[in-house]
Amino acid sequence: MPRICIFDVNETLLDLTALDEPFEAAFGTSDVRREWFDQLLQSAFVATITGAYETFGVIGGAALDMVAERRGTRLRPRDREAILRTMLALPPHPEVPAALGRLREAGVRLGALTNSTDAVARAQLRFAGIDGLFERILSVDTVRRLKPAPEPYRFAAREFEVDISAIRLVAAHAWDVAGALRAGTAAAFVARPGMVLDPLAPRPDIVGSNLGEVVDRILATDLASL
Repeated sequence: MPRICIFDVNETLLDLTALDEPFEAAFGTSDVRREWFDQLLQSAFVATITGAYETFGVIGGAALDMVAERRGTRLRPRDREAILRTMLALPPHPEVPAALGRLREAGVRLGALTNSTDAVARAQLRFAGIDGLFERILSVDTVRRLKPAPEPYRFAAREFEVDISAIRLVAAHAWDVAGALRAGTAAAFVARPGMVLDPLAPRPDIVGSNLGEVVDRILATDLASL
């Protein structure tokens, strides 16, 4: 059973509601934050499907411009800068540090695998105070393919020098879980508010409403069999 857990970063570990304040300042409502992130993901998927590549930050900036144009808003440079800067200053969800710590204490090797660049990922995890819990912090920028393409998950297995079946991907996004399972990893889904699994995709064997619940089940499932 997997003894290596690889974690998605944004929304899985880090709380994007910290972006609500700069989005409200820019657009008059914090609801735009979700619209922007959905557009970011859509643009990222289009790039991946069509074989193109841009960094997640570049795609995020373009998605912000698209949302502003769609809403007929002229985005001020200071508002744009505040939104993108806040992406580097996201707090962890409250249960995350303790949950990661329990896995480490149990001997599980931890990694992070993100669509963000290496510099952004390290800055985010350092700000959140959890960077030291990971053996590896991995960016898809190395393979120039965004998740959920198979290459990032295979890259993680190579970095840990294990077969891909030795890895469990932990994410709060159905598309990330589906990509990992189809690439050959195990997976666990963090069903944060508003997040649901895709009924057309393979179902992970572990699901919990927060990372604490997911870790409870990982410890019971993966380690009990050893």
